[in-house]
Amino acid sequence: MIYYLTVHLLDLIVTLRHMQCLYKITSLLLCEVWLLSTCAVQGCEGVTSTAGCQIPGGNISGYLSQFGDLVIGGTFPIHVKTIYAETHFARKPEDLKCQLLEVRSFQSMQALIFAVEEINKNPDLLPNITLGFQIYDTCTVVRRAAEGTLWMLSGGETSVPNYQCGDEGTLAGIVGDSASTRSILMAQILGLYSYPQISYFSTSSLLSNKNVFPSFFRTIPSDTFQSQGLAELILYYGWKWVGLLAADNEYGQFAIQVVKQEIVQAGVCVAFIENIMTGQPNRGAPRIVNVIKDSSAKVVLVMSLDIHFMPVVEELAKQNITGNFWIASESWSTSIFLNKEKFQPVLMGTIGFAIHREQMTGFVEHLNNMHPSNSPSDHFLLEFWEEIFSCKWANLHTRAEAMLNQTINECIGDEKLESPMANVDLRITFNVYTAVYAFAWAIQNLLKCQPGKGPFLNGTCGNISSLQPWQLLHYIKTVDFETEDKTRIFFDNKGDPPALYDIVNWQMSATGSMEQKIVGTYDSRLPEGVQMKINNRDIIWSPDVGHTETPQSKCSPSCPFGFRKMTIPGKPTCCFKCVQCPKGEISNETDAVECRKCSWDTWPNTQQDLCLRRTIEFLSFDESMGISLAALSIVSSLIPIGALGIFIHYNTTPIVRANNWSLSCLLLVALFSCFLSSLAFIGYPHPEKCMLRQVAFGLAFTLCISCVLAKTITVLIAFKATKPITRLRQWTGGKLSYYFIAICVLIQISVFVTWLSYAPPFPEYDTQTPSSVIILNCNEGSPVAFWVMLGYLGLLATVSFIVAFLARRLPNSFNEAKHITFSMLAFLCVWISYIPATLSSRGKYTVAMEIFAILSSSWAIVVCIFFTQMFHHIVATSLECKAKFNEKRV
Repeated sequence: MIYYLTVHLLDLIVTLRHMQCLYKITSLLLCEVWLLSTCAVQGCEGVTSTAGCQIPGGNISGYLSQFGDLVIGGTFPIHVKTIYAETHFARKPEDLKCQLLEVRSFQSMQALIFAVEEINKNPDLLPNITLGFQIYDTCTVVRRAAEGTLWMLSGGETSVPNYQCGDEGTLAGIVGDSASTRSILMAQILGLYSYPQISYFSTSSLLSNKNVFPSFFRTIPSDTFQSQGLAELILYYGWKWVGLLAADNEYGQFAIQVVKQEIVQAGVCVAFIENIMTGQPNRGAPRIVNVIKDSSAKVVLVMSLDIHFMPVVEELAKQNITGNFWIASESWSTSIFLNKEKFQPVLMGTIGFAIHREQMTGFVEHLNNMHPSNSPSDHFLLEFWEEIFSCKWANLHTRAEAMLNQTINECIGDEKLESPMANVDLRITFNVYTAVYAFAWAIQNLLKCQPGKGPFLNGTCGNISSLQPWQLLHYIKTVDFETEDKTRIFFDNKGDPPALYDIVNWQMSATGSMEQKIVGTYDSRLPEGVQMKINNRDIIWSPDVGHTETPQSKCSPSCPFGFRKMTIPGKPTCCFKCVQCPKGEISNETDAVECRKCSWDTWPNTQQDLCLRRTIEFLSFDESMGISLAALSIVSSLIPIGALGIFIHYNTTPIVRANNWSLSCLLLVALFSCFLSSLAFIGYPHPEKCMLRQVAFGLAFTLCISCVLAKTITVLIAFKATKPITRLRQWTGGKLSYYFIAICVLIQISVFVTWLSYAPPFPEYDTQTPSSVIILNCNEGSPVAFWVMLGYLGLLATVSFIVAFLARRLPNSFNEAKHITFSMLAFLCVWISYIPATLSSRGKYTVAMEIFAILSSSWAIVVCIFFTQMFHHIVATSLECKAKFNEKRV
């Protein structure tokens, strides 16, 4: 759609501005029948008829030609300044005037002449065929490009559409033009007649459409390759915040859209997109400069011709705006217009793509050997001489012009070109050179065709004496050759060559001027990822930045390690603020989009930029708390053993016998087991240990509480059975207590068997704890079974407490009920307090809480039951000894 709008707009401009051409075409259509009968006999120039028809033509200026069997046309913008005459149509409109010769375009023109002469001298290429040329100066104007195309198609010194009236040789095709806008118009005309066209500097990707431009080829890569390469260059240096500047023509607009699409897909943000208004004298430079000045983007990509970008650079230099880094397209990366001392503060450090530079053996000598005396009819050479040596040819200017230029030296012809031609840019000229050789090799392949094996109908071949342009077009599509320096030239199915660019950096030379140093290459023929090669050590960004430090261009400062980016509402994604990673997450890259969690066995460091190995935590024998609890358990276990020894030693005393000696011994053994069961909770929790700790704890306390309950019931029955009429006498036997204990223990054993069979405890890593440690503990397997076991102990203790409480009013002699009541009350208080305590602690502290509960409850029973009895025994023994002592005294 963009292409068709552009072409129609150009057609409209040409129609409005060049009414003379429209008049010529209309006249030709009216006189076509008459011309058919007269042109063949009299030629086409100056023919008139009695009917009033005349040839729609006029003298053509600004051209250079040389006879040949086959002629290669060429269009070049040799002049870059155009002066339009006012048109009132009161008389015949004057043609526009071209001024200000452009040296590079003149060198490109000379490359065509040099290639033609070199081919004519080569006996192996096109033998017995002489090539000629027709060169036309387009003056950077679309009208002149159309006029030159029609002139070369017509031949002679006039332009007659649809007719060939010249005798300077058969036109093979045209090399040109440099600008895509002019090449598009030329391709429309040449495509009608199937004449091959090979451009040397038109890069618009629109021209790759073979359906619209079937006869167009080029020796310069398409803008698509350059745009992709420039986007890759931006990504290579990690620039995330860039400005885009483009000319408002096909070249700039299409290329900048491709670049934008590529970089946006890669996460780069565009700070601004501004158009260089090529139709305005100042190109809109003040507005563009204000945008650049107000933007925080320090990297700006420019897709424009140098002549259009120059006003912007001049405005930047005028306002002394420096510190920006420019990315140049191939259209200005080697510009001589911008390579001036006054632009150094603005453009120093520029990096960009340039047409690959190749060698043309003998071309510099060809330029140095040019002299007006050798080509007196070459008015371009005369102007070039004036431009290079700042002189004027006296015979070419009027007296008035001479008076205006009285300070200018007169050209005498003795000037030497060796010094001015020492630094010839062979980039564009090489494209012209290879374009001519593409025509030559296509003609060579046509000459090699063998009848019967040709590519045309019935195997026929083209005839060089009656060459049809479409026949040569076939061979240009398949041309494939190497230049003298082994550069391979061919066209793909779109008429484009492979993309090969030099990457240049604008640096200060030894003489103090700016130079474009090659610091890398971009080759589309290589696989992705290795197409771009840059030697960063050769790059100088600016005198302030230095050699190796890449300039930064960001909307927001980079987020350091341990932080992530958070977008700001209403701003581009490259404008963000940095927020610290949540607890338990890290970021170990700059400008992290998201923080990531550490693995289950690692934990973030303080800076949250590294995952450290988490310490495995469990209550071990190596730490102070584990050692203290283990020592306390062992020491505590000696108390029941000591009491057991005392009971065994004094088993015949009335107080021991009254306290149910056998049950007391069994209770002491149970308490010994309770104290030692706490050791199973200390140390590395192996699977076997996890099962042992709860079993040992549960069974030891079940036996302990069962003994206490049995003692309480025994005391109660003993005192109630003293009444004459009671059935409790039959329950006063010693075996009842043991049966009762066995039943209580068996119930707990059944709980353990069921628990261990279906959901046994197992070691488990607790990774959900937000800390730098991993808690290794024993998962109970079945929380229900654990609380059933604990609840059963509570039930036994509660029953013991109630029974002991009911027996508190029995006679005090040998009555343990009160002591049992206090012991069970203390036991219940400890374990009731354990429940909220264990819920509020984690890890080894939970285990320590359970050990503390075991020891506390065990000590409560020991103190309340046995210490009191031992105290009473000691008191009684002391009183007995005192009494005996008093008796002896008496």
